Amino acid sequence: MESSLGRASAVIGAGTLVSRLTGLLRSIVLVGVLGAVGSEAADAFTFANTLPNSVFALISVGVLTAVIVPQIVKATADADGGNAFISKLFTLGTVVLVVTTLIATIAAPWLVVLVAGQAPPAAQALATALAYWCLPQILFYGLYALLGEALNARRIFGPFTWAPVVNNIVSIVGFLLLGALFAPVPTKAAEWTPTMITTLGATATLGIALQAVVLLVFWRRTGLALKPDFRWRGVGLGTVGKLAGWTFLMAFASLAAGVLQGNIVSAASGTGASATVTANAWLIFMLPYSVIVLSIGTPYFTQISEHAAAGRHVEVREDISRSIRTLLFFIVAAVAAVAAAAIPASRVFTSSPADAEAAALVLICYLVSLIPLTILFIVQRTFYAYDDTRTPFWFTIFQCCLIVGTALIAWGLLQADVIPITGLAAAVALGQSISSTVQTIVATWLLHRKIGSLGVRSWLVTLGRFAVAAIPAGLAGWGVFVLFGASAGWTVSDKIPGALGTAVIGLVVVVVYLGILALLRAPELKVAGSLVRRFLPGR
Repeated sequence: MESSLGRASAVIGAGTLVSRLTGLLRSIVLVGVLGAVGSEAADAFTFANTLPNSVFALISVGVLTAVIVPQIVKATADADGGNAFISKLFTLGTVVLVVTTLIATIAAPWLVVLVAGQAPPAAQALATALAYWCLPQILFYGLYALLGEALNARRIFGPFTWAPVVNNIVSIVGFLLLGALFAPVPTKAAEWTPTMITTLGATATLGIALQAVVLLVFWRRTGLALKPDFRWRGVGLGTVGKLAGWTFLMAFASLAAGVLQGNIVSAASGTGASATVTANAWLIFMLPYSVIVLSIGTPYFTQISEHAAAGRHVEVREDISRSIRTLLFFIVAAVAAVAAAAIPASRVFTSSPADAEAAALVLICYLVSLIPLTILFIVQRTFYAYDDTRTPFWFTIFQCCLIVGTALIAWGLLQADVIPITGLAAAVALGQSISSTVQTIVATWLLHRKIGSLGVRSWLVTLGRFAVAAIPAGLAGWGVFVLFGASAGWTVSDKIPGALGTAVIGLVVVVVYLGILALLRAPELKVAGSLVRRFLPGR
């Protein structure tokens, strides 16, 4: 079983790494064309492109990811291998996505006001024009998620993680085309023309559409015949609806909290770190989360779902403890590496060393929650494996209340001149990290009450051992940054040196981290080594 998990993690990890790296390149090209800190045009595109992601999260992340995998795993036991269930589910899902896409597109002007209400009028107008192009992405994002989660449930893990590479490549071509045709592309929103808007918006949506189409190519490997079926009664979709109701409300609450955060941060658009900077900081933050947590955690989620469905609760608890300890081994090193290289990494997505320092502060504030969110990934999905979506709803509502409270505190501090406008985005990011940390503690306690001991003490002991290695490793990485001249050195001089500097600093951190753990004879080294070897050719 560990061998199977290792191979699945390797496939997902490799695809996620390439996907995220091309995603980083996509953002680098976008910043090169539109700018970042103080760019109304960049913020307008971020506002517009955030809308389909937010609405998609409401429908897909809040419903599909939480419900689809466990239900398809159960449906596999049906006489037809789950074929009827999946066809009906896909038909219903497509209808919901089409209706939602139409409503959202019609409501584009009002949605822009929600996410960018504090931005300058010209930036809001450009965001609205781009939103009409971007909001149809909801349909294609939803189809991508439906197909991908079904493939994951059938243990076909690769296509879901590799497909976004196509989207990133198309977007990069579109951004370069925009830059070539209209150079220099104006950063002021009022200077944009309809042709510029069409070039940028159409390319962004085309990439998402192709991303969904790619998964259809791999559907034959499931052995299922996918076809429209509007007879939705009698195959258990009612159960899916009840489970999805809670996750939909949960996603809606998260969306509402995120909208408030974005609305507050938009006040800094054209002045300091705003929507584009927070989006890019989140992108850097999500790189280790996606490559490590999703690649290792997703196969474990499928296994936990199988064990929960079979009533093998002892094995579920063992899966939880093993997966979290394995994830922490990698993620703690990632936290140390990203923290040490925060300024060079941020320079890749900004236009000057000063902007890099401002963006790095936002990144560090997000980074506070990387370890708690890693634990939450497994804890929350264990609830889903037991068909419990109500409990995650309540602890997510609790988190959303904290997010709203901390965002309003940040806004109040700004109004009272306690923090400058340039520090607003960092304050909001820190509030989110604090909220996520508290949420993880509450969620873990609730899961313990539900299924018994989770081995939390072993997690903490393991985390402490990793921290003993990570703290000096992070300091060593920071020392390399200082040795290279710190913010006045070559690692912050431009985008390519920033990427190289990040790689060098990260490598130093990882080497020191592994060296200290080897001296401590950490048992997790053996497990981690077996996972890493799955990435090597011939393994």
